[in-house]
Amino acid sequence: MKLNFEHHQTAHCENGVASNLLLNKGLKLSEPMIFGIGSGLFFVYLPFLKVNFAPGVSYRANAREQSSAKAAKRLGIKIKRLKFSNPQEAQKALEKNLNSNIPTGLQVGVCNLTYFPEEYKFHFNAHNLVVYGKENGKFLISDPVMDYTTTLTEAELEKVRYAKGALSPKGHMYYPTYIPEHVNLEEAIRKGIKDTCKNMLAPVPIIGVKAMRWVAKSIPKWAAKKGTKTTNHYLGQLIRMQEEIGTGGGGFRFIYGAFLQEAAVILKNEKLNELSKEITMIGDLWRDFAVDIARVYKNRNSKSDIYNQLSKNMLHIADLEEAFYKKLRKAI
Repeated sequence: MKLNFEHHQTAHCENGVASNLLLNKGLKLSEPMIFGIGSGLFFVYLPFLKVNFAPGVSYRANAREQSSAKAAKRLGIKIKRLKFSNPQEAQKALEKNLNSNIPTGLQVGVCNLTYFPEEYKFHFNAHNLVVYGKENGKFLISDPVMDYTTTLTEAELEKVRYAKGALSPKGHMYYPTYIPEHVNLEEAIRKGIKDTCKNMLAPVPIIGVKAMRWVAKSIPKWAAKKGTKTTNHYLGQLIRMQEEIGTGGGGFRFIYGAFLQEAAVILKNEKLNELSKEITMIGDLWRDFAVDIARVYKNRNSKSDIYNQLSKNMLHIADLEEAFYKKLRKAI
């Protein structure tokens, strides 16, 4: 049983799944468009939540309030979401969908995905993929971050659908049930941009640019209070979430830049084209920041004041982002 489903590789799992599922239903929306309409650009710092024994940091919206879900709501698309306490019930529901010719999105844990390279396997439970069939006892998998389709056995799929720990998927599956004949892209784009600016400029310390500054100012404090080993572990977590989990900080800014390019054409707003270049430049700085941290983590940087320098670099990025969102809010 193999459904008529077209696999496309994308930069980010969640928006890639959404794009592929909607295309399967006849609605062609790019990954950047879904990401932007859904206000996927985000930053949150949760020092009280430990992930892999380090403070929680995320460059994306919460997995329980996915950017693709926001995009669907703003476009008038209905998505059915289900969770199951019983793994057997979860499998029956999935197979029922496949028998009804419904490719289905799943939230899964990364650690036990057998087709992932070993260096990408760690405890992160907000990955997304599509199941589009079952043959010879194996589920057919379209994982948008891969350039090819693959398979998982029943036992392997159950293991990742019921991964333990933070953001446990609990058998979470989802699929579109209604797509309007006409979607109002212009209105959805404006709502998405306004929401992104509101989130990133929020007057609370754990989200947006204020959260970036909190992390930046914490780096020298970690070094002074917790020592080099723990600080480097925390920094390793920072760039892992930035560069390995769904493209993270730098890559998300590149995706958002592509969204603004598309939005500029649809809204006939040239200012968005200029801001697209600006957020792409900021994305380059995030990538440089990740490289600097990697050198520290691997003991290839001998600068004595490196933690203070990393702090200054991140504070600079936060300043640039704050200015960017203020200009974007004004432009829209």
